[in-house]
Amino acid sequence: MKKPSSLRRPLIIYPLAVNFAILIISFTIIIALAIRVDSGGRYTDEQMIPVIAAAIDRDETGQLSVAMTPELAELRSKSPRLWFVAEDDTGRSVSFGSVPRHYASFVGRLSDLSFAQLRDRHPPYKLAAVVRRQITDIGELTILGHGELSDLNLTVILASNVIVLPIFVLLALTSLLVTPWIVRRSLAGIHNIAREAEAIDANTRGHYLSENYAPREIAPLVSAINAALRRLDEGYERQKRFFGFAAHELRTPIAVLRGKVESAESQTTRALASDVQRLATLAEQLLDLQRLENHQHQERFDLAELTRKAVGELAPLIIADGQTIAVEVLANEPCFGDPSAIERVIMNLIQNAAKHGGQRIIVRVTGCSFEIEDDGAGIPPEERERVFEPFYRLRPSVTGSGLGLNLVQEVVTRHGGRVEILDAPGGGALVRVKLGGGHVRQTPSTAYDKG
Repeated sequence: MKKPSSLRRPLIIYPLAVNFAILIISFTIIIALAIRVDSGGRYTDEQMIPVIAAAIDRDETGQLSVAMTPELAELRSKSPRLWFVAEDDTGRSVSFGSVPRHYASFVGRLSDLSFAQLRDRHPPYKLAAVVRRQITDIGELTILGHGELSDLNLTVILASNVIVLPIFVLLALTSLLVTPWIVRRSLAGIHNIAREAEAIDANTRGHYLSENYAPREIAPLVSAINAALRRLDEGYERQKRFFGFAAHELRTPIAVLRGKVESAESQTTRALASDVQRLATLAEQLLDLQRLENHQHQERFDLAELTRKAVGELAPLIIADGQTIAVEVLANEPCFGDPSAIERVIMNLIQNAAKHGGQRIIVRVTGCSFEIEDDGAGIPPEERERVFEPFYRLRPSVTGSGLGLNLVQEVVTRHGGRVEILDAPGGGALVRVKLGGGHVRQTPSTAYDKG
């Protein structure tokens, strides 16, 4: 079977891959534009400006002067052709080195400038110069100078790394963290719908998936599923009405047939009585299922009294077959539910034990629980779940409708209880039914036997 594909790849992985590709391409384009591939040539390294500014001093008359600081000396050793002009905002200036005549007209007007990169057209770029304003201890200075040349490409790349790379990393982290979060929030409605779907079973008819949680793209699927659930509910209701109507209509002809069989003179005809009884039992069980759906009468009842009543009705038939039945009330308390339905559960289990068990049946009441024990062959562990399926019989040759235990489980489940099939201590089967509870009181035991 092919493993179902996940939405994680198209909703998270693919968008993240596209985002990263776009970021990388954008990063490359920004750097390519920044380094101005078509500009060519070298430029004056502007890192010399702070060194020059630190070497400028002002005397008592306000005139500017140049002090040969160690940093300036080192800069000059690296660039023998170093020259510069420094000017304050009052027009006072000082120069150092051989200033080209091309820049003579700048002197006295440098304070009008703040930023520039100048370069002549051909190598070795002796006229390359930089203009920068610099704040110093003696005030703001505008410096025009020529020094060591550097490739602008490297400078721009370093600057781009400082500015663009953090942005790139921030966007990448945002994509990694935010995109999955957005997708999870977008799919939260689908997870809610999945939990609702898990809660729907055969006993929760009339429950549908909430279309309020469904995203617009999933809404048609949810609507289709709800429509299918409605059709199933309608089909179930039609089937339930049919079985109820059929079972009700069968009661009259079965009663007539039973009367004719019982009054027949022919022994062969009277031998059909057991088969007619099976038909009558099947019809009653089908009606029980319908009553269970439509007429649940909830009230407090005495489980011990209900048990004694059911055993009292069945005891003559059981004793007539040479079997014994006893009731043991170990503890009793008021229970809540449908007493008539619980009575049918008790009678079904007793009849089942009488039909398939041994010679001895014990009905034991403990609070709002009871168990029925027999000394027959028991039920194999692998069959203990299947015997509750409709129309399933442990032994095909055994008579019976196969609805009794299914009806028992339906009633007990609707009362919030459960049914267990265990091995009886002395051999045989022990069917334990657990219902609701109340206050415990002790009651003496009652027994019925064949004399």
